[in-house]
Amino acid sequence: MHLPVILRVTGILLTLFSLVLLFPVLVALIYGEDTIQTFALAFAITLFSGLMLSLFQRGNRELRSGDGFLITVLFYLGLGLFGAIPIYLAESIDANFTDAAFESLSGLTTTGATVLTGLDQLPKSILFYRQSLQWLGGMGIIVLAVAVLPMLGIGGMQLYRAESPGPVKDSKLTPRITETAKALWYLYLGLTVACAMGYWVAGMDLFDAICHSFSTVAIGGFSTHDASIGFFANPAIEGVAIVFMIFAGINFGLHFMVWHRRDPRLYWNDREVRLYLTMLAVVTLVVCWVLISNPGSTQSPVRDGVFQAISVATTTGFTTSNFSLWPSVAPILLIFAAFSGGCAGSTAGGIKIIRVLLIGLQGMREIKRLIHPNGVFSIKLGAQRVPDRVIEAVWGFFSVYVLVFFTMVSLLMLISPLDFTTAFSAVAACLNNLGPGLGDVAVNYASLPTACKWLLILAMMLGRLEIFTLLVLLTPAFWRR
Repeated sequence: MHLPVILRVTGILLTLFSLVLLFPVLVALIYGEDTIQTFALAFAITLFSGLMLSLFQRGNRELRSGDGFLITVLFYLGLGLFGAIPIYLAESIDANFTDAAFESLSGLTTTGATVLTGLDQLPKSILFYRQSLQWLGGMGIIVLAVAVLPMLGIGGMQLYRAESPGPVKDSKLTPRITETAKALWYLYLGLTVACAMGYWVAGMDLFDAICHSFSTVAIGGFSTHDASIGFFANPAIEGVAIVFMIFAGINFGLHFMVWHRRDPRLYWNDREVRLYLTMLAVVTLVVCWVLISNPGSTQSPVRDGVFQAISVATTTGFTTSNFSLWPSVAPILLIFAAFSGGCAGSTAGGIKIIRVLLIGLQGMREIKRLIHPNGVFSIKLGAQRVPDRVIEAVWGFFSVYVLVFFTMVSLLMLISPLDFTTAFSAVAACLNNLGPGLGDVAVNYASLPTACKWLLILAMMLGRLEIFTLLVLLTPAFWRR
């Protein structure tokens, strides 16, 4: 392990992040707000810390895979803590450092769980900053940094593998990882611009359109209003959100291939996308049926049912109605739908549809083996055979995911007087990077004890980094390399 190099890379990434703190200053200038000093101080602290770390060992040394894991975790944690500074210092927000860190890491991990209230009265610079955290975290700010690292004499493929989601992480969209990172971000930026324009045309003002495009494409769920998308009470805006939530939940590598080949049929040819769209359709139909069968649950059962089903199932977390008050089967179904999440390589959270698909195919193979004990069966995605090593990795991930989930639910109930529904949904919402839960966390997480918030912060990071990236650092073998 090259600790000086790791610290230097972390410092470079932190220095790059400090530039993000200048954009809220511009927003404050435009709207004449008094938050300029807050963001300027946060910028100075972050920039100085990043520069100090970047002074460590220089050289053209290639990072190893283990170094990439450590840098990824250090940077997410460091960015989350430094990102909390403006929220902690802002006079318009009465937040201790735990709340500020919770809000910052919730944004960075695209969870969307919040401890803040009175969003409608907050300065626009603060609101813009919250949305910016989600936009950066959505694709992974490290992927952006990978495009810069080669110019600094540091290889970046290991970082890309550590941060990018999905069971298979060695494929590249283009031969060089730098070009891969650039291609992903151009696509991500283009999708964000299209989403903002859609919101603007549908009726949002320009500020809200830009802010909500950040959290929609990132599948984050932060809003500039306490009532979230429900604030606008506009079917056209909800329609734009639905389209882009679905689109952002599809593998960005597949988006790239469709764009590159100019062939939209590639979407339907992908089994993961077909299962993803099928599951969204089934969940939506069931939720709408439950709401229609229970008059009085909501004023617009079909409209609210469609929106909330798509929002929760894709782990976005926007709301138009308090779905926790719906007939019990509906909110429980939505929470469980979030466990599947979106496609691998998307900005969605959850286990990922590709893993659900492979687990289902493995189950079918075991049934065939029971019927034909001497038969030889392989699992295929299209014409490609899936190696048994990948199947083993998927089952290993699923097992650890379930174990971590129930361990955290038990710990949450052990250290606090929370009821099971609240504890279960809070961990599910944070581990799946969803945001809204049930019970005491249906609206926000402000009432939770400090220890619970830090435990849920850990759940957010585990979910965003797909469990193993963080857990591998807890093994003695990693540090003995």
